Amino acid sequence: MVQSVLGSLLLGYRPLWSRARSLAGIQLYVQNAGVAEVDIGHLLRTVHELWTASSPPLLLSPLSRQLLCDMLEHAPRGTPWIEVRSDWLGDSAVHSRVKAAWQRGLKLVWRGPLSRLPEPDTARCFDNSLLSLTPEEAVAALKAGVPGSRAGAVSPIIDGQMYEGIPSRALMQHCLDQHRALALAGWPTDDLLHQMRHQPMQPSHHAIAALMKAIDQEQSIDSFEDLLAEDPLLAYRFLLYTNSAAVGLRTGIDTLRRGLVMMGYGQLQRWLSDQRPFASTEPDLEPVRQALVIRARLTSHLLNAGIEHELRREVYLCGLFSQLYLLMREPMGTCLHRIPLSQRIYDAIVLHSGPYSPALEMACALETDDASAIRSLCETHELDREEVNRALLRVLSDLEVRRPAPSAVAAR
Repeated sequence: MVQSVLGSLLLGYRPLWSRARSLAGIQLYVQNAGVAEVDIGHLLRTVHELWTASSPPLLLSPLSRQLLCDMLEHAPRGTPWIEVRSDWLGDSAVHSRVKAAWQRGLKLVWRGPLSRLPEPDTARCFDNSLLSLTPEEAVAALKAGVPGSRAGAVSPIIDGQMYEGIPSRALMQHCLDQHRALALAGWPTDDLLHQMRHQPMQPSHHAIAALMKAIDQEQSIDSFEDLLAEDPLLAYRFLLYTNSAAVGLRTGIDTLRRGLVMMGYGQLQRWLSDQRPFASTEPDLEPVRQALVIRARLTSHLLNAGIEHELRREVYLCGLFSQLYLLMREPMGTCLHRIPLSQRIYDAIVLHSGPYSPALEMACALETDDASAIRSLCETHELDREEVNRALLRVLSDLEVRRPAPSAVAAR
């Protein structure tokens, strides 16, 4: 049996967020797992087979010069964006391949500091840029973005590009809203939650409305469960309620599905109606929620594919609730002890042990470009690289991106 190319790679990812605070694409990190040459054509065919019209656009980020050179040399026209690091362009082998790839019609993205943009002759080879800012540039951008700032204050931010390493909510808003950045790689979650520390965290209004609409349409209980699991706070509040004295059940409810079965449509609709007036309409929180949903899906896919549906849903909750302490502003143990979840979930999240721990640890590691950490987890937990990478690609390909209507594109 021929080994898949996925067994010879270490993959990771980072979401790209749009001005609408929704998923714009995925940055996919690619690294060799060993010294053997990677079959780039096989990799690109594998990705192409998994991706659909609704899957997120990809930015391929090779983590070695050799991988980059191989991609530039062998990738056919129509390949996803390929990232080229600025500090590798000084290598004549890379530079010549960049020009040849551009002439073949490949879409390339220049990644580097805003302060060291490429010369015009080189810049024309790139379709877009993934830019990072110095602290001085960040301060200048923020000063220029303040209403009533001094005349002549010009932001260094270039319109329509992608940015990474944006540390603050104000700078994120400046890039996306004032300068129409194509996307942000990563999200300033820490600063955002710090700014909102005096506001009570509430479930998403959009998530509540979607679930209420599904009930009105008399959709299946599977649909209710899926929608409820799209928001970590809504799912947590639901489990709190189903286990409260107000419901009066004699046995603890440890999964969303059991809670839905016990509550019934009418009681669920009334509970949602009570939640709706206090629901959050803050768009900046959406990437925080969506990132946890991606982690939850990945955690559930990383366990043995043969596990039963109910157990997979339990593993999903393990990923979904893995950062409740950030949203609830309480110790994780306190959050989890309020509801009768499986001990396996508590062990994985709080104690970093038990049968779900390897999947959760790997799901968290895959959110980075730290290939050495991913390799170490594969070895420690005896996880097959091909299975890990295939699970990752399947989860990412199943994500959906809201694309503008054709009329909106034509109007640009």
